[in-house]
Amino acid sequence: MSSSPFVMEWIARLARRDARALDVAMGRGRHALPLARAGFRTFGVDVDVGVVREAARAAREAGTPIYAWCADLTSYPLPGARFDLVLVTRYLQRDLFSALRDALTPDGIVLYETFTVRQRALGTGPTSADHLLREGELRRYFDDFEIVFYEEVSSPEAVARLVARKRS
Repeated sequence: MSSSPFVMEWIARLARRDARALDVAMGRGRHALPLARAGFRTFGVDVDVGVVREAARAAREAGTPIYAWCADLTSYPLPGARFDLVLVTRYLQRDLFSALRDALTPDGIVLYETFTVRQRALGTGPTSADHLLREGELRRYFDDFEIVFYEEVSSPEAVARLVARKRS
């Protein structure tokens, strides 16, 4: 799977040497590696040990170190106030939103992109309500943050995209 153009644009805009970034549900590292190349001290977590190993190996081979770990975020807590950027793409775990917010440092940025219920009409991707955002839902989880960017689109995929800064 290729990198998200939205995420790549914002990684370039937000790049800060030695800022800490967390890629949640990082998979094989399609965004963790670009974060590391952009100068972030990059951490990635995923429940699948095989993809965590693949991401760590790819990072070593590319000379862009990432700190990767395997964890089930339904039972393993994220560290609090440790990251300047938290990135989530194509992943929705509603009970994790509080932990994502808490994992950010003051003035930290959340960068989020995932599917909405309108994706069902396209006949691809997730179909369960557990994995699809309702209209306006993502924005509401961060309503006390400074919303830098927000949109919901229906084509070519139905996704919600958010960039928000935690108020200090």
